[in-house]
Amino acid sequence: MSVDQLAKTFTNTDPDTPDASTTERVVCYSIRAEADAGLMPRVLHLLAKRDLVAERLHADRVGMGGDELSIDLQVAGLDAHTGGFIAACMRQIVGVQTVLMSEKAL
Repeated sequence: MSVDQLAKTFTNTDPDTPDASTTERVVCYSIRAEADAGLMPRVLHLLAKRDLVAERLHADRVGMGGDELSIDLQVAGLDAHTGGFIAACMRQIVGVQTVLMSEKAL
């Protein structure tokens, strides 16, 4: 399955969702990964190359012996397709175990 096909699985088509033109959307990512020094820069690079800055970023070492990272990111101003595409790209990063994505309107 290609990255574009993966991104399309995250496109919200719910008719009850508020129109993106009238509300600001925030995409929330929850990432679980191996505790590796280079992992967070690789995740943040996906935002930086699109000239995006996270609204919120929180990371903790978790797991037995602190061998895993739990990263929570919130990014404003993304459409559903771009948000899903970034999530699919995050899943391709070596060391990333899981990426969950949700959206909220402000």
